[in-house]
Amino acid sequence: MTRFLTGIRALLVDLEGTVYQNDRLIPGAAEALRAAEARGVPHRFVTNTTSRPRAAIAGQLAGMGFPVDPETIFTAPRAARARLLREGVRRCDFLVRPALLEDFADLVADERSPEAVVLGDMGEDLTYARLNRALRHVMSGAELVTLARNRVWRGADGWMLDVGGIAAALEYASGRAASLVGKPSAEFFAEALASVGVEPREAAVVGDDLESDVGGGQSAGMKGVLVRTGKFRADEAERSPIRPDATLDSLAELPQLL
Repeated sequence: MTRFLTGIRALLVDLEGTVYQNDRLIPGAAEALRAAEARGVPHRFVTNTTSRPRAAIAGQLAGMGFPVDPETIFTAPRAARARLLREGVRRCDFLVRPALLEDFADLVADERSPEAVVLGDMGEDLTYARLNRALRHVMSGAELVTLARNRVWRGADGWMLDVGGIAAALEYASGRAASLVGKPSAEFFAEALASVGVEPREAAVVGDDLESDVGGGQSAGMKGVLVRTGKFRADEAERSPIRPDATLDSLAELPQLL
């Protein structure tokens, strides 16, 4: 572990695999964040989770004994909604779970002539027919918006294909690039940073994903801190050209780093 990171005034912290795993808090994670907050280093949560709306994520954390203000949780659906409304898009074909639609208020679900296809986590409801319909919309001119590019995530029963692989398939088949609104988009990180009023050079992203968290944070001008929990893989860290500014066994070590 790098012993200290100096000049850090805010933290952007991943959730799944970093703060909790399989509906259980990672030991010491909540206490570490409270300790950092007490020392004047606030945090915001940045997550590519697209299986649950923001209110459900906040409820999940409260159920684990770590209540948080939902306004401190920055999600890809929240960023996508803001961007699409800003661009004047109203009709979307949503490849997301029904519960997530509450995070897309003011946008209309349209499976016949959408202006955009919004891709998230549909779980086992994602069928070949559903993908083909989305493909046809994209090839007819609809914008492809992906809420994440993560390759995999770690479920209770092992490794799971994440949204990034589905986005890549639609890009390859349509010949059109997807617009990314979640991590590692610099625009996504900037919104979270703006809420605490610090510059990128004064912040660090902490997470278990080497590409989306560490690499994304560094590309946006922040420090990148990797935790050896969640989806962390030692062989991937060894092969990757991305070099974290610090690596922790878990979020519990965060106070020592600061």
